[in-house]
Amino acid sequence: MAITPQWKDELRARITLSSLVQRSVKLTRAGREWRGCCPFHDEKTPSFYVNDQKQFYHCFGCGAHGDAISWMVDQQGLQFMDAIKELAGMAGMDVPAPDPVQAKRAEQRASLIDVTEAAQRFFVESLAAPGGKVARDYLERRGFAPAVMREFGFGWAPDERQALPKALGQFGEDMLEGAGMRAANEAGERYDRFRGRVMLPIQDARGRVIAFGGRILDKRDGVAKYLNSPDTELFDKGRTLYNLHRAAPAARQTGRVVVVEGYMDVIALANAGIADAVAPLGTALTEMQLELLWRMVEVPVLCFDGDAAGQRAAMRAIARALPLLAPMRSLSIVRLPAGLDPDDLIEAQGKGAMERLLAEPASLVDTLWEFERDAQPLATPEAKAGLKARLMAHVETIADPEIKSLYRRELGDRFSAFAYPPRPQRAPSAPMPRQGQRGPWKGAPMPPPGLSEEARRQLSGIMAGGQRKGLLAAVIAGLTRYPQEITRHTEALSALARHDPRAAPLVESLFELSETLDSHAANAICGELGQPAPPADIRYAFLDEGTSTGDACEELAEAVSLLVERPALEAALAATIARFESDPEGSFAEQTRLRAQLMTVDERLKAFGRRKAAQAATGDDTA
Repeated sequence: MAITPQWKDELRARITLSSLVQRSVKLTRAGREWRGCCPFHDEKTPSFYVNDQKQFYHCFGCGAHGDAISWMVDQQGLQFMDAIKELAGMAGMDVPAPDPVQAKRAEQRASLIDVTEAAQRFFVESLAAPGGKVARDYLERRGFAPAVMREFGFGWAPDERQALPKALGQFGEDMLEGAGMRAANEAGERYDRFRGRVMLPIQDARGRVIAFGGRILDKRDGVAKYLNSPDTELFDKGRTLYNLHRAAPAARQTGRVVVVEGYMDVIALANAGIADAVAPLGTALTEMQLELLWRMVEVPVLCFDGDAAGQRAAMRAIARALPLLAPMRSLSIVRLPAGLDPDDLIEAQGKGAMERLLAEPASLVDTLWEFERDAQPLATPEAKAGLKARLMAHVETIADPEIKSLYRRELGDRFSAFAYPPRPQRAPSAPMPRQGQRGPWKGAPMPPPGLSEEARRQLSGIMAGGQRKGLLAAVIAGLTRYPQEITRHTEALSALARHDPRAAPLVESLFELSETLDSHAANAICGELGQPAPPADIRYAFLDEGTSTGDACEELAEAVSLLVERPALEAALAATIARFESDPEGSFAEQTRLRAQLMTVDERLKAFGRRKAAQAATGDDTA
């Protein structure tokens, strides 16, 4: 086999670059990198850095840059194959034997590059010829500087079907077609793929021409505005970023790389002096293109038009990136004003306006939240539930477990703040009960004023103990005794209402109670009504008058936690069982985990009850 890019990637991964460099250069740790004086030029202040994570070295003084292989070639003076053999020995790898098939393909690729390079020279000459005046006028109207036009290699494809065979007669039809320069119709007639278009060369990371992009001057019905070369032995659009070979050195200086939607946007930014921009080639960003970007910087900036199409493009990029996120590897997003592309914005407001947008991009999580929140009206509970489902579906695509957990919490917190905003305070709508007025059971106060009739009925039932027994009744009674604790447990009580329908009206009653009363006294309800506290249930310290407020509230919190956990686990178990047919293996493992958690909660409930009973028997009313 030949020495493939994959084999070289494996070799680099097995070599710790800093250890290799330290054989001849003194390095010191500088954060996540290593720093030392550059071996490629004389300097007294260190400007040479080695990054093991990204597997490259770089000197900010002389611009020297490379990986382990180039270090052995440029610094140690070895030939390429000797460097490969030396490093393979260090890494414990066998050097692949030559592969005749791969060697032939490499030779063919070299021959095809001869075709594309010759075609580029022809297009540049055609732009300068009299027939290229219409294209020169167009480029002048676009405001491209002559230096930028030369740097990016603007050319002109004459509006003829057989111009290339005449100009590139040294290459046969098969080579022209293999390089993507010619095509054939159903009748077998071959013709130039690019005709009547301003041409731009597409180059690989080494700056070699591997393909072309062409733009028509005026709109024509049925004719694509932009046309790129097809995939060939040289060119894979999903693995290529336009302008990468220029942007990579610029990005090392700025610490930033900007991804725009098309190559004309790249050139518009370069024309304004922003050199660290790249673009995909007619497709949404691919996994390989994202990897290329992350090799340059940790957080590339994606710049999209502010219209609906730009928004959809941003979400496609985010969806592609989520499974690939890793620590210190993300994306940031810039949305241009509606109706403007980079060229329009720079022309209207100047380079400074573009730089200000690029300096303050939105994070990936911000963009994801805002897009889904604004995707459709959220006027009903069902629509809000749909928002949460969409957000959690995105989270589930993240492969890194720590990042997945953090995204789940971040988006969950944002959803909760949005869907469950604080309730406004309401003034009591009924007079306070008279001194001595009693509730439906002896010694109990009347339900607080300001509640609906249904809420009053539910709360009175709980106080009387006739509708709810055990822990639920005790918790409700405890929260009516200490209403200042209701706000503390709002999230848990909301979860209880979602998972246990019988508790929903009772929870709503508590929320209404918390809005009606504004007291921090331990016996707020009874004190407000001028009545003694309800009779103590010595099984629960939070219902015993002899317990301090702090101890009572702590035990009440434990009781709320126990009350909420089981219904939530039961709901999760039911959902897991429901998807058993579509995911038997994953569902079974999840069921096992949830059942174990249910058993743990049951044991805690039993222990809690036994502890209360023991306290009642001994007269110890502390929690």
